[in-house]
Amino acid sequence: MSEVLVIAETTAAGVRKPTLELLTAARALGEPAAVVFGEASDAVVAQLGEYGATKVYAVNAAEVGDYLSLPKAEAVVQIAGTANPVAILVTSGPEGKDVAARVAVRLNSGIVPDATVVALDGGNVVATQTVFAGRWQARSQIVRGPAVITMRPNATSAEAAAASPSVETVDVAVSEAAKGAKITSREPKVSTGRPELTDAAVVVAGGRGVGSEEGFAVIGQTADALGAAVGASRTVTDQHWAPHELQVGQTGKTVAPSLYLAAGISGAIQHRAGMQSSKTIVVVNKDPKAPLFQLADFGVVGDLHKVLPALIDEVGKRKG
Repeated sequence: MSEVLVIAETTAAGVRKPTLELLTAARALGEPAAVVFGEASDAVVAQLGEYGATKVYAVNAAEVGDYLSLPKAEAVVQIAGTANPVAILVTSGPEGKDVAARVAVRLNSGIVPDATVVALDGGNVVATQTVFAGRWQARSQIVRGPAVITMRPNATSAEAAAASPSVETVDVAVSEAAKGAKITSREPKVSTGRPELTDAAVVVAGGRGVGSEEGFAVIGQTADALGAAVGASRTVTDQHWAPHELQVGQTGKTVAPSLYLAAGISGAIQHRAGMQSSKTIVVVNKDPKAPLFQLADFGVVGDLHKVLPALIDEVGKRKG
């Protein structure tokens, strides 16, 4: 069975959830093999193996962390040249898409961005995308080179499938051309104590109905009560009531939590494209005709500034 290269994303806490989703998706195409940039610790290797990685390529190149995406692309191309994978899966995101595009050009491969499903059809890799703001699904067959596919986070559920991966250290000589843009400094992201938006099991999102930046505070308070991540509609981020990194939707992030609580969000189709795969959707809106009610499993017609504080109080009572 052919290998499927999965570009792994790791943090100090371990392997990121989107990578575990990629490993799950990769099993439909072949044997998952993870590519780790930097040291592959025993804990990281064990976690990758827990989700089906049969092999781990540990890229040994100090320059990978010193420059932008080019060194990573060169490393993946080098590995692909010897592994001859049937596909290369990358998490959709600014860096992931950049790496994927550069890899596809160098391998003369077909590329599909923002896929939600991958499969084999007659021996060919097929990828499904959600297009036109979630109204349609496009199914594409990659007919040239190893298929390069970026997949949306939360498009599939991470499912364990224990394996005992071997580890291969890959020495990469980064070209001078890849050193054109060097990272001169890094500023650690200030932790809010909340889960990452794309990884969270519960998301509380606010829209125009919050009324102001001050009004958006109740969204964070509700999220903290539920142990949830905070999301926002595009209107909220355009008004600078919340940072753009919290935007959920077609031009923001795609989420699929177990619970999505939308407060004051009318439900433009662009927003729905980013959250419609959520397992349970609860909508709070004073407009009973808000389009998002069409997706809701549960709905509350009312003022979010009255409903959410009542919810916070009730959660507090039940927590004791």
